[in-house]
Amino acid sequence: MDEDPQLRRELSERIERRRASIGAYLREVRPRQNRLSTLSVVGSSVVAALTAGPGLGQEGFTDTVAGLLSLQDSSLVWQVLCLLATILSVAVALATHLATNKGKADQISAAETSSAELEGLQTALTFGNLPLGEAVRLYQQYSVKAAFVQDLPGEAAGRA
Repeated sequence: MDEDPQLRRELSERIERRRASIGAYLREVRPRQNRLSTLSVVGSSVVAALTAGPGLGQEGFTDTVAGLLSLQDSSLVWQVLCLLATILSVAVALATHLATNKGKADQISAAETSSAELEGLQTALTFGNLPLGEAVRLYQQYSVKAAFVQDLPGEAAGRA
């Protein structure tokens, strides 16, 4: 392959655009995964708290809460707490499933790996003695690892 400086520059720009697209993807996906993980932990703790009061305090707990809320029947406290715990348990189970979804975790890992490899390629292309043909081959090899990441439009990639 020709060692034209213009071709090296174009490849370098292409690498930078690809890294920008991957970076945008990671900035979008990572916080969502973190929020889901946090929701799972906090939600599980709240479910435990909802069931701990009646479980540990038994009738004394429910009678006290019923008195504070001016309820005639303390069994209503048990029913409401159990209903809330059930609803929240389902929400926590869904959040946990989404947070630990192997496919999404694998994609995040692949995108991070691809970005790091492309960064190394960018450095080698700029400062190393890497032949252009080898650089193109490595670009293709590294980019395909994050094939699920959509490229940003030209202008947006330059700003990212």
